[in-house]
Formats: sequence, C-alpha cells, structure tokens
Amino acid sequence: MGGDHGPAVTVAAAVAFANREPDVEFLLVGLESDIQMELKKLNAQQHPRLKIVHASEVVAMDDPVEVALRRKKDSSMRVAVTQVKDGLAHACVSAGNTGALMAVSRYVLKTMQGVDRPAICSMLPNQTNRPTYMLDLGANVDCEPQHLHQFAIMGSALVSALEGKERPSVGLLNVGEEDIKGNDVVKKTALLLRADHERGLLNFYGNVEGNDIFKGTTDIVVCDGFVGNVTLKAVEGLGRFVKTTLTSSFKSSILNMLGAVIARGALKSISRTMNPSNYNGGSLLGLRGLVFKSHGSADKYSYEWAIQRAFDAAKNDVLSRISSSMAKLMPAQDQPLPADQEPLNQKTA
Repeated sequence: MGGDHGPAVTVAAAVAFANREPDVEFLLVGLESDIQMELKKLNAQQHPRLKIVHASEVVAMDDPVEVALRRKKDSSMRVAVTQVKDGLAHACVSAGNTGALMAVSRYVLKTMQGVDRPAICSMLPNQTNRPTYMLDLGANVDCEPQHLHQFAIMGSALVSALEGKERPSVGLLNVGEEDIKGNDVVKKTALLLRADHERGLLNFYGNVEGNDIFKGTTDIVVCDGFVGNVTLKAVEGLGRFVKTTLTSSFKSSILNMLGAVIARGALKSISRTMNPSNYNGGSLLGLRGLVFKSHGSADKYSYEWAIQRAFDAAKNDVLSRISSSMAKLMPAQDQPLPADQEPLNQKTA
C-alpha cells in the first residue's frame, strides 16, 4: 500500500514478476478491496501464485515513526514484515515510509547477534559493468566506528552471496586515500577494518573517494547514512538530468533527431547502464529476516527490480550467510580501540 502510487504499481509489478518467474509466490498485503480492484484490471484475480493478506491500516508516507510503530499495529507494512517473522514469507518488499519500515522491521524481526544497527545497502553502476554495493544509504545518520565496521562485514557477506565472490573488496569512503585524512570516526573504522584484513577475515582495500564508486575500484563502499543518502539522491538526480537533457537536445532539430536514430543502439545501452530504475531496491541488512526498500516514487518497472533483489537474496540464502559472517568476525561486541592505536586527531581534509 506504500509509495507514491500504492497498489497501482506494487500489484502490477508483482503480477508481471510472477508471470515471468515460475518459482515465486506473492502475499499481497494491504486493503483487500483495493488489491482486488487492481488484480481485476490485470485479469489476475485467479492467479495461482498470488494470495491476498488483508491489513486494515496504511502507514502514510508522512506518518511519524511512532505512529507506524505504536498506533497502526494492523498496517500493511507491519503485517507484511510479520509474514517474514512467522516464516510465511522469505522476504518483504515495500515502497513505504523508509523510517517507519526500518523501525517496524527492527521491532518485529530484531537485529542479528553482533549487529547494533541495520543498514540500507543498494547497488550503483560502475565502469566495470559490475555493480558497486554501497551502505549505509540512509538508515543511520550518525555512526560510530563499530557501526561502520559491522556494515562492512554485512556488505561483504551480501556481495559474496549475490556475486559469487569469496573475498569481495571493501572500500571506506573518505575525502582522500591517505590514512591521515578524514574525521576521527573514519580513521578508527579504518583501523578495525585493517585488523580484519590482516587476519584474513575481510578484503579491505583502504580509503576510497567518491569517484571510486563509479570506477568500480572496490566491490563495496562503506559510509554513514548521511553521506550515503546524499550521494544516492545526487546520483539519481544526475542520471535523470542527463537523460532529460539528451532527450531535449535530440528533439531540438531534425538533424539531431536523425543523429539519435543513428545512435539508437548506443543510447539504449547507456540508458540501461545509467537508468536509476535498474538499481532500485535496497536491502535492510542486519535484521533476522529479509526486508527490501523500494523508492517511494518507483513505477512498475522500477518496483519489479526491487522484487528481483529480494528474490535473489532469498534464493541465495543471504540471511544465513550474513549471520554466519557476523558470528565469525564478531563473536562479541566490538571492543574499543586500545589507547596506543587511537588515530591522531589531525585536522586535514
């Protein structure tokens, strides 16, 4: 029921995905009458792998977290997450209020052992034609070194499962590659990650800069949620700006339109690579269940990609692999750095 368009997008995407993927079943959670109406439009009322689970309330996109968590206990969001908790679904996908989804998911599913805070992880395109996985993308605005350390571990387990890489590389987003650069949190995080690298537990590349995200320098880029969310929104805005500018330019004259026809193949390839819709669907890592967040503005095509992410994660048993990695690398809570390993507080940028 969430997102800017509600069931008009989510139900249509579920039907389309079910029609091309025979191994998936859907529990469509929300107001039964609204879902039935959308299924009727699509001639899918009798689809054998679509089942409606009624929920009497809806979390609005502007609802405060406490409303979603304490007052709307029969919301489609909470009921959907509960399906995962009760083992009735392998994963939950929502386009609803991000803060509410994180709070409800954390309350219902709880976090894995060794995880203080869940993080949002998603993919961005790069020059290697393999995605760059980036986290956190907005769940945690203020982070301590142990949180970024945990994000790196969870991201490594996710990429290992989905991309088939035994030791994916991890980069720590910073204002420069040198160890002396960055704030105190980043410097302390680097020490934790470097210690894991020396023990052979993580493949820590070192500090990376913003341009490394799109070079594909590392498989994973770790940062706090403030930086990650600003980066994500800026990238998506740039992608749409480039698309709009190119479209307007090609339509500005007959000669330009002819050029567009000639370059149609190349333009389609560029669009596939840079279209933000192809990267929709962020995983809420660190929970005892799979939950995926779609952009609220997603259309049917974009929402199908969020479903694809959830399907792939369930199929590749991402949950147990992350849990295993957390137990291996962090049998106990992160300990504070010894005094002699505290990084120098140098005011460099």
